Amino acid sequence: MNRGPVDPRLLRYAQAARGYLVVTVALGLAGTALILAQAGLLAHGLATAAHGDVAAALTGTLIVLLIVVILRAAVSYGGEVTALRAAATVKSQLRSALTARALRLGPGWLGGQRAGEIATLSTRGLDGLDSYFARYLPQLVLGVLVPIAVVARVAVADWISAVVIAVTLPLIPVFAVLVGWHTKAQTRRQWRLLAILGGHFLDVVEGLPTLKVFGRARAQEQVIAKVTDDYRKTTMATLRVAFLSALVLELTAAVATALVAVEVGLRLLYGHLGYETALLVLLLTPEAFLPLRAVGAQFHASMEGAAAAGRVFEILDTALPDGPEARPGRATAGTVTADLRVAELRLDGITVTYPGRPRPALDGIGLTIAPGERIVLTGPSGAGKSTLLALLLRFLAPAAGTIQAGGDDVAAMDLEQWRRQIAWVPQQPYLFSGSAADNIALGQPGASRGAICQAARLAGAAEFIDSLPSGYDTPLGERGLRLSAGQRQRIALARAFLRDAPLLLLDEPTAHLDPAGARLIASALDTELADRTVILISHGQGWSAGSGGRVVSMEHGRLAPVVPGGRDAALVIT
Repeated sequence: MNRGPVDPRLLRYAQAARGYLVVTVALGLAGTALILAQAGLLAHGLATAAHGDVAAALTGTLIVLLIVVILRAAVSYGGEVTALRAAATVKSQLRSALTARALRLGPGWLGGQRAGEIATLSTRGLDGLDSYFARYLPQLVLGVLVPIAVVARVAVADWISAVVIAVTLPLIPVFAVLVGWHTKAQTRRQWRLLAILGGHFLDVVEGLPTLKVFGRARAQEQVIAKVTDDYRKTTMATLRVAFLSALVLELTAAVATALVAVEVGLRLLYGHLGYETALLVLLLTPEAFLPLRAVGAQFHASMEGAAAAGRVFEILDTALPDGPEARPGRATAGTVTADLRVAELRLDGITVTYPGRPRPALDGIGLTIAPGERIVLTGPSGAGKSTLLALLLRFLAPAAGTIQAGGDDVAAMDLEQWRRQIAWVPQQPYLFSGSAADNIALGQPGASRGAICQAARLAGAAEFIDSLPSGYDTPLGERGLRLSAGQRQRIALARAFLRDAPLLLLDEPTAHLDPAGARLIASALDTELADRTVILISHGQGWSAGSGGRVVSMEHGRLAPVVPGGRDAALVIT
């Protein structure tokens, strides 16, 4: 979709661009005035020198001309510095907005995206906006102001030359637009290939051990080589268009300038035009075409950043999967609250569907969860257990049905306030590259070292953490890859135990633990954490509901009959 030479979305999402454009226009006006002054002074000085009055007559003119040249350089320098600072501010705002939107869209949306593409977009892609703001937009302003000012000034001195310039000037924008349409398509394709390359390379690096074990590393080398070669060809094709368009614009400007030079020369030869006027026209004519040629050249350099910004705007405009935007007719988010320590959770007729899947992940689920209750969800893979936790975390919105807490619709509650009351341990917990203590205290900033150690003890992590080189201050490395799967699981459990959250969601919490470790976690849930509401997913038969709890079985997105021996669960099966 063509949005003109300036994308209005940049002004809507990046307010720093507005002030920058004002400064750009002001500097463009100053630069235009200096161009006219420089040409006039130079023409006067050369005409004076041609008449032999070189000494005293030229002294003042040359001094003023030197001042004008210095001011023109200062204006140009100030414009570029301002533009680069504005570009840095705009990139920072867009990156912050992109990160915030990705966080609000949640894991459900991010799971359908290429993580490498998002990373490339927010780094290398947005860096291309430097050329857009520092070079393209200033030249665009000059491309409007300078030709108008030059034609007006030349018209005062010689109307015939002004008519010739005015007639030939539109040829450059026409050719630039024709070439620009093709360049946009080429640049978009180049950006898509770069995003694919970045995403695939990240996947390969993260999965390198698996690829090596299964002997597929060489095949991935060939895939990356092919994508890289496609990117190279597209880049060269884009550069070829840019170079050819520059040739077209330069040729057009040269022909137009030559026309003016010929008619001025003939009239000067026959005495129909003064020498100083002829010099002024010849000096100003290239200045009329120069900004338009520069706009065409900088347009190509700025297209990569503009294409990346376009993709950012698409993400920023993506509808949220939860809350009033995605579910019209509901109350405004944040108007009600619920304390999960005392509020009863009720799922009524919940249905969840995933795009491209013929069968709902959850089909008419009804479930009541009392405060402080423990529920063990069992069932085969794909039964909908993890989807149920994602609903409670508000990573997903149900296609039908409601989730209520204390009688109020959860969708009408503030998202951050709701999640502050939840601690979650996923199947594959993510550890950051900070220390063990930092990873445990992730959900409880400012926690004391004693509280961190107590949470690690409950999760069975204290012993191996103490054996690390620097204990709790030992960096765990990217994704915690220095630890075993079981150790990473214990760190994640300690993180959840430390968080003072009344609702604890555990997705296969002991999948990577030995039987002794599993018993330790079960004991912690029954004793120190007995006041919390726990919803736990288990594929095996090793978990029991314990006192005051129940086992809920799921099959094909529905609740199966109550497991014999479990407490009556007040289940609603539809």
